[in-house]
Amino acid sequence: MKVNIKKLNEKAIVPAYGSAYAAGADLYACVDGGVTIAPHQTAVIPTGIAIELPVGYAGFIYARSGLATKKGLAPANKVGVIDCDYRGEVKVALHNHSEAPQTVSGGERVAQLVIAPYITAEFTVAEELSETARGAGGFGSTGSK
Repeated sequence: MKVNIKKLNEKAIVPAYGSAYAAGADLYACVDGGVTIAPHQTAVIPTGIAIELPVGYAGFIYARSGLATKKGLAPANKVGVIDCDYRGEVKVALHNHSEAPQTVSGGERVAQLVIAPYITAEFTVAEELSETARGAGGFGSTGSK
């Protein structure tokens, strides 16, 4: 699938897959110098790109496991969602979960973008829902007993 991107900054790096079968394409920080994120704080990191996703697809921004384990940095909202009609700059809100300040440098891989189809539901109010073995069992209700 071809997906158009627009470089909003000449220093922006086009998203790239790290291996032939990678699900996520790396997103790169487009910052001059670096951005230091204090412990337990969040900073919005620009990527310098905008994206044109096809109708019926969305972009999901996930953490990079290396950045999360080595620096304690991960998306603040856990998973970012880029709707197919959004044409603004792709930004990543990175939260520092560590006890030390962490610096994000220009060109550093800060998150990964997974493009996936989605379904737009038509919600219908019903008086009753179908019965299941689980029923209304909530958090932890399907674990071992």
